[in-house]
Amino acid sequence: MNLAVVLVSPKTSGNVGAAARAMLNMGASDLRIVAPRCDYKDSASRAMAVHAASLLDSAKIYATLKEAVAECDLVVGTSARIRADLAPPQHPAQVRPLVLAAQSAALVFGPEESGLNNADLELCRVTMLVPTAAYASLNLAQAVLLTCYEFLQAERPRVAGPTTLTEEDTPLAFPSRKTALSSEMEGLYSHLREVMMLTGYTDAVRARHTLRLWRVALDRGALSSAEVRLARGLLRQVQWKVGRVQAEGAEPEEVQDAPTEPQTETPQSSS
Repeated sequence: MNLAVVLVSPKTSGNVGAAARAMLNMGASDLRIVAPRCDYKDSASRAMAVHAASLLDSAKIYATLKEAVAECDLVVGTSARIRADLAPPQHPAQVRPLVLAAQSAALVFGPEESGLNNADLELCRVTMLVPTAAYASLNLAQAVLLTCYEFLQAERPRVAGPTTLTEEDTPLAFPSRKTALSSEMEGLYSHLREVMMLTGYTDAVRARHTLRLWRVALDRGALSSAEVRLARGLLRQVQWKVGRVQAEGAEPEEVQDAPTEPQTETPQSSS
Protein backbone atom coordinates (compact mmCIF):
# COMPACT_ATOMS: atom_id res chain seq x y z
CA MET A 1 0.00 0.00 0.00
CA ASN A 2 1.24 3.47 -0.92
CA LEU A 3 0.42 5.88 1.91
CA ALA A 4 1.25 9.52 1.25
CA VAL A 5 1.47 12.09 4.04
CA VAL A 6 0.43 15.53 2.79
CA LEU A 7 1.31 18.63 4.83
CA VAL A 8 -0.67 21.69 3.77
CA SER A 9 1.16 25.00 4.15
CA PRO A 10 3.34 24.08 7.16
CA LYS A 11 4.68 27.12 9.00
CA THR A 12 7.56 25.74 11.10
CA SER A 13 10.44 23.79 9.57
CA GLY A 14 11.04 21.86 12.79
CA ASN A 15 7.51 20.48 12.60
CA VAL A 16 8.15 19.23 9.08
CA GLY A 17 11.34 17.50 10.19
CA ALA A 18 9.61 15.93 13.19
CA ALA A 19 6.76 14.77 10.93
CA ALA A 20 9.29 13.14 8.60
CA ARG A 21 10.83 11.31 11.56
CA ALA A 22 7.37 10.11 12.64
CA MET A 23 6.77 8.82 9.12
CA LEU A 24 10.05 6.89 9.12
CA ASN A 25 9.20 5.40 12.53
CA MET A 26 5.94 4.02 11.16
CA GLY A 27 7.15 2.94 7.72
CA ALA A 28 5.80 5.76 5.52
CA SER A 29 8.08 7.40 2.97
CA ASP A 30 5.91 9.46 0.58
CA LEU A 31 6.04 13.03 1.92
CA ARG A 32 4.14 15.71 -0.01
CA ILE A 33 4.14 19.38 0.95
CA VAL A 34 1.65 21.95 -0.32
CA ALA A 35 2.70 25.62 -0.46
CA PRO A 36 5.23 25.50 2.41
CA ARG A 37 5.73 28.72 4.40
CA CYS A 38 9.15 27.66 5.68
CA ASP A 39 12.44 26.25 4.46
CA TYR A 40 11.50 22.63 5.09
CA LYS A 41 15.07 21.45 4.49
CA ASP A 42 16.88 23.91 6.79
CA SER A 43 19.08 22.94 9.74
CA ALA A 44 16.21 23.02 12.25
CA SER A 45 14.16 20.64 10.12
CA ARG A 46 17.08 18.25 9.62
CA ALA A 47 17.87 18.31 13.34
CA MET A 48 14.30 17.20 14.13
CA ALA A 49 14.24 14.65 11.31
CA VAL A 50 17.45 12.92 12.51
CA HIS A 51 17.72 9.82 10.26
CA ALA A 52 14.67 10.84 8.19
CA ALA A 53 16.49 13.66 6.38
CA SER A 54 16.22 11.62 3.16
CA LEU A 55 12.44 12.04 3.30
CA LEU A 56 12.91 15.81 3.31
CA ASP A 57 15.19 15.59 0.28
CA SER A 58 12.73 13.43 -1.66
CA ALA A 59 9.59 15.37 -0.64
CA LYS A 60 7.34 16.45 -3.50
CA ILE A 61 6.19 20.09 -3.51
CA TYR A 62 2.82 21.21 -4.89
CA ALA A 63 1.11 24.55 -5.31
CA THR A 64 -2.33 23.22 -4.32
CA LEU A 65 -3.81 20.30 -2.42
CA LYS A 66 -5.86 19.38 -5.50
CA GLU A 67 -2.64 18.74 -7.41
CA ALA A 68 -1.04 16.84 -4.52
CA VAL A 69 -3.84 14.24 -4.29
CA ALA A 70 -4.95 14.11 -7.93
CA GLU A 71 -3.81 10.50 -8.48
CA CYS A 72 -4.97 9.15 -5.09
CA ASP A 73 -8.04 6.92 -4.83
CA LEU A 74 -8.63 7.75 -1.15
CA VAL A 75 -7.99 11.13 0.50
CA VAL A 76 -8.36 11.32 4.29
CA GLY A 77 -8.40 14.75 5.91
CA THR A 78 -7.77 15.37 9.60
CA SER A 79 -9.96 17.81 11.51
CA ALA A 80 -11.37 18.33 15.00
CA ARG A 81 -14.20 20.60 13.82
CA ILE A 82 -17.73 19.74 12.68
CA ARG A 83 -18.97 21.38 9.48
CA ALA A 84 -22.73 21.45 8.92
CA ASP A 85 -22.61 20.60 5.21
CA LEU A 86 -19.63 18.23 5.21
CA ALA A 87 -19.46 14.66 6.47
CA PRO A 88 -18.63 14.42 10.20
CA PRO A 89 -15.13 13.23 11.20
CA GLN A 90 -14.71 9.49 11.76
CA HIS A 91 -12.72 7.60 14.36
CA PRO A 92 -9.40 6.21 13.00
CA ALA A 93 -10.65 2.66 13.62
CA GLN A 94 -13.49 3.31 11.18
CA VAL A 95 -11.17 4.73 8.53
CA ARG A 96 -8.44 2.09 8.76
CA PRO A 97 -10.16 -0.55 6.58
CA LEU A 98 -10.63 2.04 3.84
CA VAL A 99 -6.96 3.00 3.91
CA LEU A 100 -5.83 -0.63 3.83
CA ALA A 101 -8.10 -1.33 0.86
CA ALA A 102 -6.96 1.69 -1.16
CA GLN A 103 -4.37 1.49 -3.92
CA SER A 104 -2.98 4.98 -3.23
CA ALA A 105 -4.18 6.69 -0.06
CA ALA A 106 -3.27 10.17 1.19
CA LEU A 107 -3.44 11.50 4.76
CA VAL A 108 -3.81 15.27 4.78
CA PHE A 109 -2.79 17.56 7.64
CA GLY A 110 -3.50 21.29 7.77
CA PRO A 111 -1.48 24.31 8.89
CA GLU A 112 -0.37 24.18 12.51
CA GLU A 113 -2.35 27.20 13.66
CA SER A 114 -5.66 26.62 11.87
CA GLY A 115 -5.95 23.11 10.47
CA LEU A 116 -7.58 22.33 7.14
CA ASN A 117 -10.09 24.85 5.85
CA ASN A 118 -13.42 23.98 4.23
CA ALA A 119 -12.03 24.16 0.69
CA ASP A 120 -9.34 21.61 1.61
CA LEU A 121 -11.82 19.29 3.32
CA GLU A 122 -14.02 19.30 0.22
CA LEU A 123 -11.20 17.43 -1.53
CA CYS A 124 -11.16 14.70 1.15
CA ARG A 125 -13.41 11.69 0.69
CA VAL A 126 -13.24 10.98 4.42
CA THR A 127 -12.50 13.23 7.40
CA MET A 128 -10.88 11.73 10.50
CA LEU A 129 -10.65 12.88 14.11
CA VAL A 130 -7.92 11.60 16.43
CA PRO A 131 -9.62 11.16 19.83
CA THR A 132 -8.08 13.19 22.65
CA ALA A 133 -9.01 14.48 26.09
CA ALA A 134 -10.57 17.93 26.47
CA TYR A 135 -7.50 19.62 25.00
CA ALA A 136 -7.73 18.52 21.37
CA SER A 137 -4.84 20.42 19.78
CA LEU A 138 -2.11 18.01 18.63
CA ASN A 139 1.33 18.95 17.42
CA LEU A 140 1.69 18.25 13.70
CA ALA A 141 4.27 15.50 14.20
CA GLN A 142 2.17 13.90 16.94
CA ALA A 143 -0.82 13.72 14.62
CA VAL A 144 1.31 12.20 11.84
CA LEU A 145 2.77 9.62 14.25
CA LEU A 146 -0.61 8.54 15.62
CA THR A 147 -2.33 8.20 12.28
CA CYS A 148 0.57 6.46 10.54
CA TYR A 149 0.75 4.03 13.46
CA GLU A 150 -2.95 3.27 13.15
CA PHE A 151 -2.78 2.57 9.44
CA LEU A 152 0.66 0.98 9.09
CA GLN A 153 1.61 -0.67 12.37
CA ALA A 154 -1.46 -1.38 14.50
CA GLU A 155 -2.43 -5.06 14.49
CA ARG A 156 -6.15 -4.31 14.60
CA PRO A 157 -8.47 -1.29 14.86
CA ARG A 158 -8.74 0.01 18.40
CA VAL A 159 -11.66 1.96 19.81
CA ALA A 160 -11.40 3.78 23.13
CA GLY A 161 -13.77 2.60 25.84
CA PRO A 162 -15.85 -0.59 25.61
CA THR A 163 -14.50 -3.38 23.40
CA THR A 164 -17.90 -3.81 21.74
CA LEU A 165 -18.43 -1.45 18.82
CA THR A 166 -21.73 0.38 18.60
CA GLU A 167 -23.46 0.88 15.26
CA GLU A 168 -21.93 4.36 15.06
CA ASP A 169 -18.41 2.99 15.68
CA THR A 170 -18.46 0.16 13.16
CA PRO A 171 -15.92 0.53 10.37
CA LEU A 172 -17.01 2.22 7.17
CA ALA A 173 -17.32 -0.19 4.27
CA PHE A 174 -16.42 0.98 0.80
CA PRO A 175 -16.93 -1.64 -1.93
CA SER A 176 -14.00 -4.03 -2.39
CA ARG A 177 -13.09 -2.58 -5.80
CA LYS A 178 -10.92 0.19 -7.15
CA THR A 179 -12.53 3.57 -6.59
CA ALA A 180 -12.17 6.65 -8.79
CA LEU A 181 -9.14 8.89 -8.44
CA SER A 182 -9.45 12.25 -6.71
CA SER A 183 -8.91 14.01 -10.05
CA GLU A 184 -11.81 12.06 -11.58
CA MET A 185 -14.13 12.94 -8.70
CA GLU A 186 -13.17 16.61 -8.90
CA GLY A 187 -13.94 16.54 -12.62
CA LEU A 188 -17.37 15.13 -11.82
CA TYR A 189 -18.04 17.79 -9.20
CA SER A 190 -17.02 20.61 -11.55
CA HIS A 191 -19.28 19.15 -14.23
CA LEU A 192 -22.15 18.77 -11.76
CA ARG A 193 -21.80 22.40 -10.71
CA GLU A 194 -22.00 23.52 -14.35
CA VAL A 195 -25.21 21.56 -14.87
CA MET A 196 -26.75 22.78 -11.61
CA MET A 197 -26.13 26.37 -12.70
CA LEU A 198 -27.29 25.72 -16.27
CA THR A 199 -30.61 24.19 -15.18
CA GLY A 200 -31.28 26.64 -12.35
CA TYR A 201 -31.06 23.91 -9.71
CA THR A 202 -28.99 26.38 -7.67
CA ASP A 203 -27.50 29.84 -8.07
CA ALA A 204 -24.09 31.45 -7.58
CA VAL A 205 -24.81 32.28 -3.94
CA ARG A 206 -25.86 28.77 -2.91
CA ALA A 207 -23.80 26.72 -5.37
CA ARG A 208 -20.89 25.90 -3.07
CA HIS A 209 -23.09 24.88 -0.16
CA THR A 210 -25.29 22.75 -2.44
CA LEU A 211 -22.29 21.05 -4.03
CA ARG A 212 -20.90 20.19 -0.59
CA LEU A 213 -24.10 18.29 0.16
CA TRP A 214 -23.70 16.38 -3.09
CA ARG A 215 -20.05 15.66 -2.26
CA VAL A 216 -21.06 14.02 1.02
CA ALA A 217 -23.60 11.79 -0.74
CA LEU A 218 -21.41 10.81 -3.70
CA ASP A 219 -18.24 10.33 -1.65
CA ARG A 220 -20.16 7.92 0.54
CA GLY A 221 -20.93 5.88 -2.57
CA ALA A 222 -17.22 5.45 -3.40
CA LEU A 223 -17.79 5.61 -7.16
CA SER A 224 -15.55 3.71 -9.54
CA SER A 225 -13.98 5.34 -12.61
CA ALA A 226 -16.64 3.70 -14.79
CA GLU A 227 -19.43 5.07 -12.59
CA VAL A 228 -17.94 8.55 -12.79
CA ARG A 229 -17.96 8.30 -16.59
CA LEU A 230 -21.55 7.06 -16.47
CA ALA A 231 -22.64 10.04 -14.35
CA ARG A 232 -20.80 12.51 -16.56
CA GLY A 233 -22.43 10.98 -19.63
CA LEU A 234 -25.81 11.85 -18.14
CA LEU A 235 -24.64 15.38 -17.35
CA ARG A 236 -23.42 15.86 -20.92
CA GLN A 237 -26.82 14.71 -22.21
CA VAL A 238 -28.53 17.28 -19.96
CA GLN A 239 -26.25 20.00 -21.31
CA TRP A 240 -26.94 18.94 -24.90
CA LYS A 241 -30.70 18.89 -24.34
CA VAL A 242 -30.77 22.31 -22.70
CA GLY A 243 -28.57 23.74 -25.47
CA ARG A 244 -30.90 22.30 -28.12
CA VAL A 245 -33.98 23.77 -26.45
CA GLN A 246 -32.27 27.15 -26.16
CA ALA A 247 -31.21 27.06 -29.82
CA GLU A 248 -34.78 26.38 -30.87
CA GLY A 249 -35.95 29.33 -28.78
CA ALA A 250 -38.33 27.28 -26.69
CA GLU A 251 -38.56 27.09 -22.93
CA PRO A 252 -37.79 23.67 -21.43
CA GLU A 253 -40.76 21.88 -19.92
CA GLU A 254 -41.15 22.51 -16.22
CA VAL A 255 -40.45 19.48 -14.12
CA GLN A 256 -43.36 18.64 -11.85
CA ASP A 257 -42.74 17.89 -8.19
CA ALA A 258 -39.04 18.72 -8.52
CA PRO A 259 -37.16 18.07 -5.27
CA THR A 260 -36.29 21.16 -3.31
CA GLU A 261 -32.81 21.83 -1.96
CA PRO A 262 -32.32 20.58 1.59
CA GLN A 263 -32.21 23.39 4.07
CA THR A 264 -29.05 23.04 6.13
CA GLU A 265 -27.44 25.58 8.38
CA THR A 266 -24.42 27.18 6.71
CA PRO A 267 -21.22 26.70 8.76
CA GLN A 268 -19.70 29.74 10.36
CA SER A 269 -16.11 28.78 9.56
CA SER A 270 -14.49 30.37 6.57
CA SER A 271 -14.07 28.57 3.28
